[in-house]
Amino acid sequence: MKQSEVKGYSQEELKDRLAESQKAYADLKRTHIVSPLENPSQITKMRKTIARLKTALNNS
Repeated sequence: MKQSEVKGYSQEELKDRLAESQKAYADLKRTHIVSPLENPSQITKMRKTIARLKTALNNS
């Protein structure tokens, strides 16, 4: 998710997306511990998405 996409969300949408992203990140980490992911860069991308969402929430 790019920063330009994040800017278009309302405060409530940002909170919902943040919760979903954090849950997905936790699931990815848990899955990666048990058996390696095919594409481990997904973890990094998800972490960056969470950071973008948090930044947008703090700026609003």
